[in-house]
Amino acid sequence: MMRIADLLSETIHSLTSNKVRSGLTILGIVVGIASVIAMLALGAGSQASIESSIESAGSNLLTVSPSSANNQGAGMRMSASSVQSLTRDDAEALAELSLITGVAPLSQGNAQLVADDTNANAQVLGVTPEYATVSGLTVASGGFITDRDDSAYAQVVVLGATLAEDLYGTDIDPVGEHIRSGNLLLTVVGVLEEKGTSGVTSVDSAALIPLSTQQRYISGNEYLSSITLTVIDEEVMTEAEESVEQTLLSLHGISDPDYADFQIQNMADMLDTVSTVIDTFTALLAAIASISLLVGGIGIMNMMLTTVTERTREIGLRKAIGADDNVISLQFLAESVVLTFIGGIIGITFGWVIAFIGGGMLGIDAVLTPDAVGLAAGVCAFIGVVFGYYPARRAAKLSPIEALRYQ
Repeated sequence: MMRIADLLSETIHSLTSNKVRSGLTILGIVVGIASVIAMLALGAGSQASIESSIESAGSNLLTVSPSSANNQGAGMRMSASSVQSLTRDDAEALAELSLITGVAPLSQGNAQLVADDTNANAQVLGVTPEYATVSGLTVASGGFITDRDDSAYAQVVVLGATLAEDLYGTDIDPVGEHIRSGNLLLTVVGVLEEKGTSGVTSVDSAALIPLSTQQRYISGNEYLSSITLTVIDEEVMTEAEESVEQTLLSLHGISDPDYADFQIQNMADMLDTVSTVIDTFTALLAAIASISLLVGGIGIMNMMLTTVTERTREIGLRKAIGADDNVISLQFLAESVVLTFIGGIIGITFGWVIAFIGGGMLGIDAVLTPDAVGLAAGVCAFIGVVFGYYPARRAAKLSPIEALRYQ
């Protein structure tokens, strides 16, 4: 048997004797591996970013929104904006459930806000004091809406970080300033820290006022846009959802759930669904990128077959002095594996660089997982063995006499 040191020496000598051809063959593997690594890293980064966004809103949240069964049959529902079915009485009833630890009713509208010589069109959210806790909001300056503000129909407002900057810039603390919205003169009592978008609502660009004030002066009715609920534990999300559904059906006098005038969104289910979709999409992109690996493997086979042809006399000479088929086969197989190994190392590096740059352009952090690296290494080994096996066996099966006669 050939020693490993001799095998490696012969392999390196063979590959470096034709650097251009070896380099082009390695390039095919580099492109394939880099594509797969980049897709997997960006996919993992996207999943982490979306999961973080959902979890920051709270993965133990249930959101109840107005809805209505379509006349054409159950399951077809009209949008919440066209239905009015939820009230503060519903929110107060849900607060009594044992699995619910927080309730935040919300009434949503739009208005033009004027501060001195600056104005902005913004969402106006009518909320209760619990909204800050349930939504994970933090006050940067001033305070938040209180129970007293809500019960007294107080004309006060808390500004999202972006809206405060749009109206007052970065050099002025808006707390204590006044904002006009139609006939309302609102006093700024607080400014929130930047939160980011949660669902379709961006608190950063919104103005938050007492729920009672919003319902009296802006929406003009008692109905809610949604009710957000905090569940005591993520493990009982399904049980809590069923309890909320049964309570609301009873309150609204509805016996058939198919005709419920509300719908419940489970954030834990949404997180699982999003993760599944992203995993599937990432796998699809990686599979498409893997086509280039097939091309690279064919390139390796083509190169090795050419090498076998060029080195026919050498093979005949080796067999004539006693080299057996296994030694000849191992020599060419080693060359194939080394090519793919080098291409794999370079491909993983370039793939990470591409993912890092692409992630920066997309606003996400690419994540290179050990699984992705392991997959790339496994694919490299597979390609090296599979696409190198036939040329190696072909070299091993050459007749020494015919090989020596080859011109």
